[in-house]
Amino acid sequence: QIGIRGPGSGDLLQRLTTNDVSRLAPGKVQYTILSTPEGTVLDDILISQTGEQEYLLCVNAANEAKDFAWIREHAGPGISIINRSSEFALLALQGPRAEAILRRCTKYPLDRLRGFHHVADRVADRQVLISRTGYTGEDGFELYCDFREATEVWSRLLESGSSEGLVPVGLGARDTLRLEARLLLCGSDMDESTTVLEAGLQRFVKLEKEHFLGCEILRKQSREGLVRKLVGFEMSEPGIPRKGYRLFHSEEPVGRVTSGGPAPFLKKNIGLGYLPIRLGEPGTEIRVEIRGQYRRARTVKGPFYRRPAPGGNANVS
Repeated sequence: QIGIRGPGSGDLLQRLTTNDVSRLAPGKVQYTILSTPEGTVLDDILISQTGEQEYLLCVNAANEAKDFAWIREHAGPGISIINRSSEFALLALQGPRAEAILRRCTKYPLDRLRGFHHVADRVADRQVLISRTGYTGEDGFELYCDFREATEVWSRLLESGSSEGLVPVGLGARDTLRLEARLLLCGSDMDESTTVLEAGLQRFVKLEKEHFLGCEILRKQSREGLVRKLVGFEMSEPGIPRKGYRLFHSEEPVGRVTSGGPAPFLKKNIGLGYLPIRLGEPGTEIRVEIRGQYRRARTVKGPFYRRPAPGGNANVS
C-alpha cells in the first residue's frame, strides 16, 4: 500500500495511469494500470481516494519497491508519497455469502456499500478500511487493518462464517478463481513487454484524457489496429496448459501460454495466451504442446465464468 497526498497528487496519478482519476471522489475505488512511456504494463493497481487530494494505492506485492520508486521519480514537490505496506494486513473475504458473513462483524450497513467503493468503519471492534473489491470474480470485500490486529479480525470472520462454509484459502485457490473470471496476473499475462491494449484492457484506458505515460503509442495502436492480443482458450482434448507451453496453429508456433490450469467449477482445462490478431476470433482451433504432445484447443470469448446475478445462474463460456 502506497499513500499519496498533497496538492497535485490527483494530477500525478492522472499522468501515471491509464484510467481517468478525475472520476474518483472520496470513498471510491478505481482499477487502473501504471503504464510506461512505451504503453506497456508496469503494474495493475487499485486507487482508493481517501480524502481531498489523498489516495491509497494497493499494488502487487512483488512490485511494491519498483512501483514506489517509479511514483517518487515522477512526483513533483509538495506531494507526500509514503510506502505504508508495513502498516497494513489485507484480508480478502470473497464469495456469494461474503456480505452476510461480514454483516455479523460490523454495524456498518453493507447493503449501502457498492462495488468499487470503500468506507472506514469497525470490523470485529477494530478499525478497518472496508473495500468492496476483490480478485476472484465473486462479490466480496478486501479489509485493510492494522497488522497487529489482523489475527482478531481473521478469527472473528472465520467464527462468523463457520456455519456457511467459510474456510481459509491461499494463493492457489485465488489463482484458479481469478483465471476462471479472466482477471489478469501481472508478470504473467501482462508486463513491460505487452501493451495495455494488447492485454485487452481497453475499458481501463481513457485515450481521450490529457497526456499520460504511453498515450501516444496506445492511441496509435488504437488507430492502426493490434498485431497480437491476449486470448482465452479451453482445451478440446485432455491436457492441462501451463505457463510457458507453446501454442500452435497448424504447424506454426504462434505464442505461449501465459496462465493456465484446471477450472474445477467449469470442469474444463483453460488458459490464456497472446496470439496473432488473425487467430483471435472465438472458435479458432489451436494446439498446445504439452510434454511433447500436441493437444487441441479452441479460443473462446470473454471471461470463462461470470458470477450470477442475484437469484440467477452462473454464466459460463
